Amino acid sequence: MSVFFIATSSVKDMEKFQEYGGKAGQTFAPFGGTLVTKGKAEKTLVGKSDHQTVGVIGFPNMEALNDWYQSAEYQALIPLRDAAAEMTLVTYSVPA
Repeated sequence: MSVFFIATSSVKDMEKFQEYGGKAGQTFAPFGGTLVTKGKAEKTLVGKSDHQTVGVIGFPNMEALNDWYQSAEYQALIPLRDAAAEMTLVTYSVPA
């Protein structure tokens, strides 16, 4: 994994959020993406946190990550994502 994104979410509709998560997870593999970890926010030790969940998804390179995000399969899920949660996706590269 040389790049990854972190998705943070504040859930609006748990049923739709679970549906989105299942469907989104199925779109990663064709682009070399894998779920690294996910979790539920428990306690903020420093600063401010307004999200409830987090997911970390790894990809072999930024081109693969961008191709995944722009894919018709993922783009079709955006309305469901937006109905399910307020979400932020931020990409990161792993230092060489």
